[in-house]
Amino acid sequence: MSDDRLIVALDVPNAVAGLELAGKLGDTVSFYKIGLGMLTGGGLALANELKQEHGKRIFLDMKLFDIGATVEAAVRGLAQFDLDFLTVHGDPHVVRAAKEGAAGSNLKILAVTILTSLERKDLDDSLIRDGAVPDLVVERAARAFDAGADGVICSPNEAAMVREISQSAGRLIVTPGVRPAGADLGDQKRVATPANAIKNGVDHIVVGRPVWKAPDPRAAAQAIVSEMQSA
Repeated sequence: MSDDRLIVALDVPNAVAGLELAGKLGDTVSFYKIGLGMLTGGGLALANELKQEHGKRIFLDMKLFDIGATVEAAVRGLAQFDLDFLTVHGDPHVVRAAKEGAAGSNLKILAVTILTSLERKDLDDSLIRDGAVPDLVVERAARAFDAGADGVICSPNEAAMVREISQSAGRLIVTPGVRPAGADLGDQKRVATPANAIKNGVDHIVVGRPVWKAPDPRAAAQAIVSEMQSA
């Protein structure tokens, strides 16, 4: 049976491939992430089909960032599709605008702290202020929560620190950068195993390539669920 703490990222070329993968996974997976890379490949149509016809939960990973009015309008449009999670960048003005756009719906706004593919050198290259990455993640999480975010996106390595701050009470922590032991890290730099992520206070883990690139995606998903439940 499925465990909705596992969110499988449908980072495949188009909606047809996404629907095929969901068919292989069957009742092993109840929650899917559809990201920006799928948008031009029928991502919204796939989100609606999985939600309305197959009863799946949907995390739309758009990482929106713009002026407040534009973010609010975009989120209001997306909220009509009855999806579950939507990501925006964790800047307070973006979070506040997204919450305005989601008002009256069940759509939860998740704020991105610092992408799990980034490390300190990457932040230096982007002129992000000095400081250890975990400390910056925790501060951005606190500010996003204060702005009204329903949850945050952070790496599993920072999840325990985020869970300790008072603002996290009753809020969600969702972590990409989760890899089963021995899996290829790909472009992720701040990673942990599914069991360690759960132990660190994570509500949902996002796993993509270790599932859809596996010879048997269903078995790979089942193994991750079993590992989470063992934690």
